[in-house]
Parts: sequence; structure tokens; C-alpha cells
Amino acid sequence: MTAAREIAPAKLNLALHVRGKLPDGRHSIETIFAFCADGDRLSAEPANELSLQVHGPFAVELPDGEDNLVLRAARALKEASGAADGAAIRLDKRLPVASGIGGGSADAAAALRLLTSLWSIDPSHASAVAPKLGSDVPACLLSLPVRGGGAGDELTPVDLPELSGKPVLLVHPRVPLSTAEVFARWDGVDRGALEEWQHGRNDLQGAALGLAPQIGTALALLGTQRGASFVRMSGSGATCFALFGSEEERDQAAEAVPREWWRMATTLR
Repeated sequence: MTAAREIAPAKLNLALHVRGKLPDGRHSIETIFAFCADGDRLSAEPANELSLQVHGPFAVELPDGEDNLVLRAARALKEASGAADGAAIRLDKRLPVASGIGGGSADAAAALRLLTSLWSIDPSHASAVAPKLGSDVPACLLSLPVRGGGAGDELTPVDLPELSGKPVLLVHPRVPLSTAEVFARWDGVDRGALEEWQHGRNDLQGAALGLAPQIGTALALLGTQRGASFVRMSGSGATCFALFGSEEERDQAAEAVPREWWRMATTLR
């Protein structure tokens, strides 16, 4: 058996409507997920036990040991599938933590795909484990455009051919935000159902702005760039993104981002 590799694509919410509360206390949302071509990177080699090494620019911001979502995903998949093998996993952490682009969920989902391949097990085990790891993990497991209902884990495929390969610039002002805290500050107003993503909104933006005013600066900066056709905050923030008509326009916009901020120039899958 040889090493396996997976990309954990950054997740974007093209729209995110908060509709109320579910009986289990989670929030009821309607969202359209899209995924970038780039993100964190994972690799794994056969081993007797499960282990994880983390490196990369944001490695120091991750929890150690048992709390790491990659290890939790690996242990859950091993138990569900009855796999006898272990794996030595490496995570190259390139996405900022607590930034609204599904970094932890994407890493967990990539670990499920990675180990499904490495251990040669049925993919249905990964699909069964994913919802137990977090509301965004099932969508990240697919890493394709999909509509999310319920808490974001009730998925319906959507066809968005106009977005495949679309240049996109992600910007994060280096302010971590707690998803739970942002949701707790949601004003409780149901502003209506999500129809077309182009005409949607992010109902968490107001709450996130109250915690991190830098989001407003990021949105304003992206909105003034040549060729920016769609500007929005993703998830619970603080990452904001803009779609562009060309890679040249996207790359020119990236040059305008303050150097102390994080940026990623990529395309949509």
C-alpha cells in the first residue's frame, strides 16, 4: 500500500439564510455551498496506529491530540468500518482557523476520503460518519455545489455550470470568529426563503460585523475591485470573497489586499 493524498477544499456559502431554530437547538438554515480548487492538504501512509502531524502556516492555531477533528474523523471511520489498519496522517494547514470557510470540516471530510482510499473500504462508511462530525462535514465530503437545509446537513445537489472554473479571491482580515457566538448574536428575524443564490444574502453578516468590524472593510475593498461581480461574507465569517470575470482581474485585486491579511486566489470547482 502506498501513500494517499487529498485536498480539503475551502468551502464558500454563496448564500446563507437563517430561518429559525430546530428542535435539537441548532439553527435551521438554507444555504448554497460551493467549493474552491484549493485548500488544506492531507496525506497518509499505512501504519499500525492512527497518528497525526500538523504543519503549515496555521498549524499552531489547531487543537492538539484528541480534540483535532481529523483524528476524530479517522477514529470514527475506523470504528464504523472495522478497519484493522492504522494510518500516519499529515495535515498541511493552509486555511485560517475559525474563518467561515469550513477548514475543520473540510479537513475531517478529506480525512474520510483519504482513509476510505487507503484502507480500501466502502465509501458508505464515510457518508454515515460525516454527519456525526459536524453540520458542514457532509457537504465538504462531496466538495461539489450543493444546497443545504436543516442545519446545513440535509443536502440536495445543484447544477451551477456557470460557476465551474470561476476565478475567486478569498480575503480574511485575521480575526477569528466563533461560529457559536455569531449564531448566538443572530437577531432572530426570518427574512425569507432562499431561491436563487445570486439574489440571496448572508443572515449572519450583521452579527459577525458586530464582533469583527474588519469584515466591513474587507467587503468594501473587494467591492471596489475591477471585475468583481459578486461579493459576500462566507459562513459565520470573517472570510469574505469575490467572484471575478478573469484571473487577471482576480490577481490584480489580490495585490490590493493589505499584506497583514490572508488571501487566496483560486477558482471554483
